[in-house]
Amino acid sequence: MLAVLSVEIRKLNRSLAALLAVAAPSLIAIFAFFMALRGKAPQPWEMWMVSSIGVWSFFMLPMSVTALTALVAHMEHGPKSWDHLRSLPLPRWRLYAAKAVMVLAVVAVMSVATLILTWGAVTLATTVKPDLTPTGPLDFALYATTMGKVFLAAILMVAIQLWTALRFASFVPALVVGIGGTFFSVVATAAREGVFFPWQMPVNMLATEAWRVNTALGLGCGLGLVVLALAVAHLARREVL
Repeated sequence: MLAVLSVEIRKLNRSLAALLAVAAPSLIAIFAFFMALRGKAPQPWEMWMVSSIGVWSFFMLPMSVTALTALVAHMEHGPKSWDHLRSLPLPRWRLYAAKAVMVLAVVAVMSVATLILTWGAVTLATTVKPDLTPTGPLDFALYATTMGKVFLAAILMVAIQLWTALRFASFVPALVVGIGGTFFSVVATAAREGVFFPWQMPVNMLATEAWRVNTALGLGCGLGLVVLALAVAHLARREVL
């Protein structure tokens, strides 16, 4: 398994995954930088960091997962290398499990980068305008814990996207699923039933109602791991269309 993961890492290094991993968190940080510069009065650190987590979990995370899973799948679909990979003397499930691990690892890195870059952007902006220096404590442990919950709640969404992207040789089905999921998540933001919708589960980690947080986290992580395992088993048994 380690050998397969090593190969996947080298593939990602030669792809646009690294650019995506930097670009998505950077966009949030750039937004925070200019919002800080436009400020009229100091704001608490909690406002900046929680807002950043909200933007990430609500919009940037779903779109990043859509792009990342399509990119990872296209590395094999594009050159039509699945026949070669599936003929190698190793269990087929490892090929798909390695891709799932890599996708989750990149999403985790992007999540951490969002927090760090947001802190850096706000710090830089308030260096330019010291009178807007954020107030209150900077509780990185709390924000990291919240972001960790967002990551875990997103596993179901990642599993669905990756399953679709690897299942079909065309990138269109994966894009339709990702864009459609994000669209309905945005237009149904206030829906009480959104807690059961995979694309809304991450942002529910910021809810003030404990039942929403617990339900979304339990379904997103628990059911997500089950769906991920089913996806690996299903893909390992059949040919790619």
